[in-house]
Amino acid sequence: MASKTDGEHSRPGEEAARHIPVMLAEVLEALEPSEGKVILDGTFGAGGYARAILDRGATVIALDRDPTAIAGGQALVTERAGRLSLVQSEFSRLAEHAPEGGLDGVVLDIGISSMQIDEAERGFSFQKNGPLDMRMSGNGLSAADVVNRAKVSDLIRIFSFLGEEKQAGRIARAIEKRREREPFATTRDLANLIELVNPRKAKDKIHPATRVFQALRVYVNDELGELGRALLAAEAALKPGGRLVVVTFHSLEDRMVKKFFADRSGKAQGSRHMPMIEDRPPVFTPVGKGLVIASEDEAERNPRARSAKLRAGIRTEVAAGKADLSIFDLPSLTALEKLGG
Repeated sequence: MASKTDGEHSRPGEEAARHIPVMLAEVLEALEPSEGKVILDGTFGAGGYARAILDRGATVIALDRDPTAIAGGQALVTERAGRLSLVQSEFSRLAEHAPEGGLDGVVLDIGISSMQIDEAERGFSFQKNGPLDMRMSGNGLSAADVVNRAKVSDLIRIFSFLGEEKQAGRIARAIEKRREREPFATTRDLANLIELVNPRKAKDKIHPATRVFQALRVYVNDELGELGRALLAAEAALKPGGRLVVVTFHSLEDRMVKKFFADRSGKAQGSRHMPMIEDRPPVFTPVGKGLVIASEDEAERNPRARSAKLRAGIRTEVAAGKADLSIFDLPSLTALEKLGG
């Protein structure tokens, strides 16, 4: 979800840390890859986790919905001769790519990659002027479609929930007024308007447009829905003893992962959508103490790690729970299809 560069402002050492996989040692410790195991990396990116898992002797099935990442990983596929399969796919469909006997592990590194931010033509970053796109797969409606067509009330909900933007109302109404004269086409175009509506204060650590851009990216790519479906798919695809390891970069993502493991822990709980339920056999047992954050040393060396959180669980022999997204308590936002035509 949230950018792994933690906003869109540079910090010392950030450029050197661009493609360093976050919390790699902790991921490997939780995942326990070894010879003979089959691990699915649902977010291949630059291949940092996949390469390290392969180095431990495991076979890797790697997914990424970004065709650029797939193309960039072909050299590693050749290098590892038969132990790495690289597939263009959303990670919510990971169960479709699992072997018949199940997976020994699944790792998900949630969010946008620095490579995507670096490519101005992808429209993810307002620091690099480009088309207002933000589509990871290149398919479907773009961020420009949403900004230029969505109702003001829907923009407010998108910015408020997915970006946690306090000035969502002011920004949405300013967008409506401006798009009546001229539609938004570029990242700089939108960022400049947001900065006029919500000027940057000297004490601000991030650009005023950061949260709106995050919200649009999450919405266009249905990132929260994808994460929820991926967690449920991993549960179905893991064999008993298999491990699910998830690294998140934003509180919205982390809350979803926390809710999932809590729901599958077997302990009594409820929600505003579901009544309190009795204790039941756990589908996952926790790895270690639960939440793991990056060390101070890594956070200093790699700014991307500063907001990272790792949660992991071990699959039991209990049957998978109901594949129901309601456990994540996601809001109802206007479907993208309604903006088409």
